Amino acid sequence: MSIWGKILGALFGFMFLKIPGAILGLLVGHFFDKAYSQDFNQLGGFGRFFSDQNSVKQQAIFFHSLFSALGHLAKSDGKVTSREIQIATALMDEMRLTGDARKEAQDAFREGKARDFPLVETLKGFYEATHGRRDILQVFLEILIQSAFADGTLSQEEYGVLEKVAKPLGFRRRDLDYLISMYEAEIRFRQRGGQRTHSTGGNRQGQRGQHQAYSEQQSLDDAYRILGVAPSDDEKVVKRAYRKRMAEHHPDKLVSKGLPEQAMEIAKKKAQDIQSAYELIKQKRGF
Repeated sequence: MSIWGKILGALFGFMFLKIPGAILGLLVGHFFDKAYSQDFNQLGGFGRFFSDQNSVKQQAIFFHSLFSALGHLAKSDGKVTSREIQIATALMDEMRLTGDARKEAQDAFREGKARDFPLVETLKGFYEATHGRRDILQVFLEILIQSAFADGTLSQEEYGVLEKVAKPLGFRRRDLDYLISMYEAEIRFRQRGGQRTHSTGGNRQGQRGQHQAYSEQQSLDDAYRILGVAPSDDEKVVKRAYRKRMAEHHPDKLVSKGLPEQAMEIAKKKAQDIQSAYELIKQKRGF
């Protein structure tokens, strides 16, 4: 609790009324400190991240929302395949979920598969738990996009679920399409060098895997997509976009805002893609 109200109250009281004034000022300062402390705790601020109990609660909400949404995504076409179960398991492995945490994730995945699972209500609760922090919500949505692409295709049904997820998190359809486009560019950029690339049709009916040469120009085009800028943008715009994208996926900032450490590896990979894309653009443009 703050004591500055008591100190200043006693000091000013003594200046005007000596000992009686100091006592009166100390009393007034006490009530000021108490009221200020209550107001700050109610408003939250950075203080809410220093509570271990609250941190555990936030992580539980994050993982329950994530894996139940993943289960709903897997069941979008009417059945859950062994490949989709493998994708969920791989995500748990990547996040190093073990013991009770892993069991909770598995239970959430099964809950999400139910036809009557309240996806929208669950995501609204998640939104409130994160206090609407855009960067945390974006990482959450990006993890689901990555999971949807893990089998090499993005079906119309999966896209519909992603739309359903995006809306209660505050993302419009064009925001979702933008994130999907960037992730497609990341896939190609990571595998540059003539390996398998992916492209998604505009009608979202599916994604076609193609063996084709990945040219230097295509690599540069994807680097611009990853940063969310156009080749015609000047150096200042490119640098600003790079800083913004890095800030959205900076591990330390995301942890301080409530992203569980287990989800940090995915954010780090995003940050590495952004860094690599920026370095390529810098090299080609000479700045």
